[in-house]
Amino acid sequence: MKVLVINSGSSSLKYQLIDMTNEKVLAKGLCDRIGIDNSFLKHTKTGSDTVVIEKEMKNHKEAIQQVIIALTDEKTGVIKNMSEISAVGHRIVHGGEKFHDSVVIDEKVLQAIRDCVPLAPLHNPANIIGIEACQQILPGVPMVAVFDTAFHQTLPKYAYLYALPYEIYEKYGIRKYGFHGTSHKYVAQRAAAMLNRPLEELRLVSCHLGNGASICAIKNGKSVDTSMGFTPLAGLAMGTRSGTIDPAVVSFLMEKENMSIKEVNDFLNKKSGVLGISGVSSDFRDIHEAADAGNERAQLAIEIFCYRVKKYIAEYSAVTGGLDAVIFTAGIGENNSIVRRKVVEGLEYLGIEIDLEKNETRGKEIDISAPNAKVRTLVIPTNEELAIARETVKLLKQ
Repeated sequence: MKVLVINSGSSSLKYQLIDMTNEKVLAKGLCDRIGIDNSFLKHTKTGSDTVVIEKEMKNHKEAIQQVIIALTDEKTGVIKNMSEISAVGHRIVHGGEKFHDSVVIDEKVLQAIRDCVPLAPLHNPANIIGIEACQQILPGVPMVAVFDTAFHQTLPKYAYLYALPYEIYEKYGIRKYGFHGTSHKYVAQRAAAMLNRPLEELRLVSCHLGNGASICAIKNGKSVDTSMGFTPLAGLAMGTRSGTIDPAVVSFLMEKENMSIKEVNDFLNKKSGVLGISGVSSDFRDIHEAADAGNERAQLAIEIFCYRVKKYIAEYSAVTGGLDAVIFTAGIGENNSIVRRKVVEGLEYLGIEIDLEKNETRGKEIDISAPNAKVRTLVIPTNEELAIARETVKLLKQ
């Protein structure tokens, strides 16, 4: 069974074709600048060099057509024709309170995803466009929606409600939803396998640390709290996002800087975080380079990021009633040994200690705990595409 995994953005479309008989990625790629001049497709057939195909793509339907062409081409292809694609798995950012799990897409589901657009105006419209384009190009092929928010639907009400008048929650659905759920769920399952223990009896804190970053408290296999909130802006200081701040800062900025609603949103989402603090970059590689050269603001940005991750780990150890393991995943979590070391420093009282030599590992699954540590510290590369493909197969076999 071959599953095409689609992650559709407003002007981009990422894809992977996975053979689920052995979970091997056959090909992957990116359609970029869709609907913009100079659009192109970057395609990699496993075992071959990446090729860049410059091609005008006016919309997502044309992008999907180019993906199919690349997958079936004599040189770049991995299948003879599109009939070999058994199913399509779509990453959907926001499922609101409607979806507690992945679901086979029909018109009713598609309408429910449309209903969630006000909760994720930057993401869900693009996800919907991707679904509709695939339906046109691959008619009759079953499609599955896998939601970033679904894993967090197990949060108890006292954890997801904000202390606003209850009528506001009832009227607008304003509450904590959480994101990165597909990643947190995947690495939790891998942690159980690494520890050779049932997921249902583990207490975990998962740290998804990338340009967007979130922490998740997982108890007995279920998400019980998470750092992102109504939107992905809450929680940690991230690449360009401020993370949690005093809400009064928003009205203060609007008054003092004469900002509109859109301008203050852009300010907090695109100009803040470690970029805003460092003044250098949102990329930790650039920030580390500047910090090593003596840039104090770059050093401060690293300290702020690590400090907040550390706080969440300690906080969530109380939520889970103790810890069996801490997981580091995503670009920074998997590859940045300095951040991992700084995060766990001072958490020895919780039983968290790492082996500094093992910690120098990049991008591979490993237990970096010190020999006598009571809590395991695991580095687990996330694989959201494989998780989406697995969800797709599971649903279609039911």
